[in-house]
Amino acid sequence: MAEETTKRQGIGSLEIGLHILNYISVASRPPTLKELSGALDLSPSRAHKYLVSLLREGYINQVNQTQYTLGNSSLTLGISALRRINPIQLSYEAVDRLNEETDKTVSVTVWNGNGPLIIKWLDSSQPISVNVRLGAELSPLNSASGRIYLAHLPAKRRKELIDQHYEHSKSLPKHRGNPVTRDELQLHLDTIKRDNYCAFFGDYLPEINVLSCPVFDINGSIVTVITLLGLDKDTDISEGSFLFEKVVECSDRVTRQICGQQREANGRD
Repeated sequence: MAEETTKRQGIGSLEIGLHILNYISVASRPPTLKELSGALDLSPSRAHKYLVSLLREGYINQVNQTQYTLGNSSLTLGISALRRINPIQLSYEAVDRLNEETDKTVSVTVWNGNGPLIIKWLDSSQPISVNVRLGAELSPLNSASGRIYLAHLPAKRRKELIDQHYEHSKSLPKHRGNPVTRDELQLHLDTIKRDNYCAFFGDYLPEINVLSCPVFDINGSIVTVITLLGLDKDTDISEGSFLFEKVVECSDRVTRQICGQQREANGRD
């Protein structure tokens, strides 16, 4: 029993060392011994002992003689962790939870070069009638997930896909039920990129609301898009609603799990 208690308590000195590493990793600049000891409520002499051990093992480096930054061992550890991350599986697990918490139809898509490909689809307890299922390729312009990807594509590829649609499609893309011109579509895509979501309110599927949010990797590229859809009478996806917050929370959680970060809206094309 005593041994089990010890295991639960952990090793305090190890935890302090990890707290030091965590502080250094999130600091806006390499901290000094004084800053570290003050932030972590350690005496300078005690903090210094931990720093010496971390220096010996290569987890930190000393810069400018008085400051500390992460070292090669920390880099190796981080790279190893990143290699083991599976963003697809994490997205699957996230929508499993989203489906359970909301009882709404949800999906995960990836970009296949021309449009979003549905790689996971979960129905609600009361399935909605849509002609979309697992393995389907969606339109890059006429689907909420497609517009997420489209908004983040390099300018040249985005223009190619938009040109193809306007040249060959018999109908204009819609937004809030109204047809949109090329210029209006570009403004809409700019808004999607800025706000980090795309919502359809019966635009393509009558009486069905759709909300899509992206998952970003460490480079700021989209790896998956998570989507929720349901009948408009009981699926409020307006900004700030319960379902809206759930989908945003879901995609943001996966982004954090894979150490992702959103690319700036005015980022490089």
